[in-house]
Amino acid sequence: MATVAIVGAGDIGGACAQALAAHDRVGHILVIDAAANAAAGKALDIQQSGAISGFHARLEATGDESRAIGCAGYVIADRVATGSPEWQGEDGLAMIKRIVASSDAPVVFAGAWQGDLIRASSQEARIAARRLIGASTEALASAVAAIVAMEARCAPNEVSVAILGTPPDSFVVPWSDASIGGYALERVVSQVQLRRIEARVSRLWPPGPYALGAAAACVTEALLQSSRRSYSVLTVLDGEFGVRDRVGAVPALLASHGVAHTRVPSLNTRERVQLETALGA
Repeated sequence: MATVAIVGAGDIGGACAQALAAHDRVGHILVIDAAANAAAGKALDIQQSGAISGFHARLEATGDESRAIGCAGYVIADRVATGSPEWQGEDGLAMIKRIVASSDAPVVFAGAWQGDLIRASSQEARIAARRLIGASTEALASAVAAIVAMEARCAPNEVSVAILGTPPDSFVVPWSDASIGGYALERVVSQVQLRRIEARVSRLWPPGPYALGAAAACVTEALLQSSRRSYSVLTVLDGEFGVRDRVGAVPALLASHGVAHTRVPSLNTRERVQLETALGA
C-alpha cells in the first residue's frame, strides 16, 4: 500500500494522521517534524490505538525531510510549536521546494490559511497547478452540511453542498446546486430556514484542527484511489468562473496525479453575482 508523508505534527497533522490510519487505506504514514520526539510520541499513540480501532497502517515519525522522497502523496499541515502554526510564507515555500518540488506526487494543503502558499508553490516553485490541492474548503463544506442536516432533520451524509471562491471573505455556497437525499435543497428547506443557515455559514471559518485534518485525510485518500466523488477543494483556477492564476475553491474530481477535472455548478443570477463580486471576475 502507498506511503503518505505528513509534513507537520501539530494539531492538524496529528488529526490527519489519525484519520488516515483509522480508514486503513494507506499502508504507511510518515510524520515529519523538526520536533522529532514530539512527532514520534504522537505517531506511537495513534499506532497503539490500532488494536482498539482495528486498523493496520504503520506510522513512523522523523525529523529527516529526505525521508519524504518517493511518497505517493504529501500533506502540508502544521508544526509542533505553541499554537501549532501552519506552514505558510517564505518558510513554507522553502520547505515545499526542499521536499516536494522534485516529485510528481500530489500535495494536499491541510491548513485554513495556506491559499497564498498554494499560489506561491505554483508560480515560484513551478509545481504543476493540478498537483496542488487545498482541503480546508472540504472541511468547510462538511460544517455547512452539518448545519443543513440539523435544519432539515436528516443525516449529514445525505446533504450534498459545494463551496466556491476563497474563504473567509470571498466564498459562495451555491444553494441552487445543493441537494438533500437526492432532492433539490431548496425544495426541502424553507426560505426562512435557508436564511438562518446562511447567517450561520458566515461564522464557520476557520474550521477546527480535527475537521481540517479529517478533510485532508479524505482528500488524500480520494487522490490515491481516484474517487468518483467530487470534493470542494482549493486549486489554482484555470478559467473557471473567468478567473486564471488565482486560488479558489471549486468541486473537483481527483486522481493519483492531482485534480483530474473541475465541475462548475449551475448558478442562479444571485449566486453568479455574488461569486463574481467575491472573485473580482
